Amino acid sequence: MALYPPLEPFHQEYLPVGDGHELYLEQCGNPDGVPVMVLHGGPGGGSSPLLRRLFDPRLYRIVIHDQRGAGKSRPHADTNHNTLAHLVDDIERIRQHLGVSRWRVVMGGSWGSTLALSYALEHGERVASLVLRGVFLCRRQDMDWLYTEHGAARYRPEQWQRLVGALPPGEGTVLARYHAALAACEDQNEEGMRLAREWTRWETHLSALIPPTGVDVDDHAWPMARLETHYFMHEGFLPEPLLPRCARLCCPVEIVHGSYDLVCPPEQAWLLHQTLPDSRLRWVPGAGHATSEAGIGEALIAAVHRLEQHGGLA
Repeated sequence: MALYPPLEPFHQEYLPVGDGHELYLEQCGNPDGVPVMVLHGGPGGGSSPLLRRLFDPRLYRIVIHDQRGAGKSRPHADTNHNTLAHLVDDIERIRQHLGVSRWRVVMGGSWGSTLALSYALEHGERVASLVLRGVFLCRRQDMDWLYTEHGAARYRPEQWQRLVGALPPGEGTVLARYHAALAACEDQNEEGMRLAREWTRWETHLSALIPPTGVDVDDHAWPMARLETHYFMHEGFLPEPLLPRCARLCCPVEIVHGSYDLVCPPEQAWLLHQTLPDSRLRWVPGAGHATSEAGIGEALIAAVHRLEQHGGLA
């Protein structure tokens, strides 16, 4: 099953959401179609045209936005008034602004899966179903996997050494040192961009099963590094652990996860599947983390079809 053809928005705007933030918001597909919200990863990653191609544009009203400080949203890479609670509230503001009574699907990948689950826990009556890709539970062990020498570093030792080597001498974890170093830099000055490039290059290498070569990360390195270290130094701003709370979710949940995901190891998807009352888990053999990995996008489209066939979009 191929992705839907490339698609341009029928509507774009900047939506003020308070605290000086304006979100880039777009709608694609059928203006009178079934409303769905598609959440990007990150935090700080921003949306991409690929996210428009996961729903049938004849049937769905596809709503996508860049989270606070990310992508095209303004101000760029701003960490002020930028927590999980703010992001959850922003989704609700968008729903009200667009006059949507209920999202038939909220789809989110990686950090977007964390956000989708958090929104559904807070506003369950506004969510008919969830489709999640690359589940990230945002526990301390999940962040340690990414940013200590005992986790993903063992699979990408050369790139890990490059990440650590970019830091000035100091004490503390790699995450804490990056957060402090980036906070001390003026916006996108030479030193800040050097650190941000290495941070973003590390995650880019982890996302693909076959590490890319010659990756240009300049377009999104600064918000990615700034916002991600901001969130993960604060435990994702989760009010309490996410996994136990998911046991009370009543909506159907489709989970798609690459069997060789190095950013979010498969255990996270399995634990979530075991916790949720109504979920289906599909492994994508030979795939890594990113939506662009072979088979991931097609599996997400198939997940939406399963919800359609089993009445999960009613």
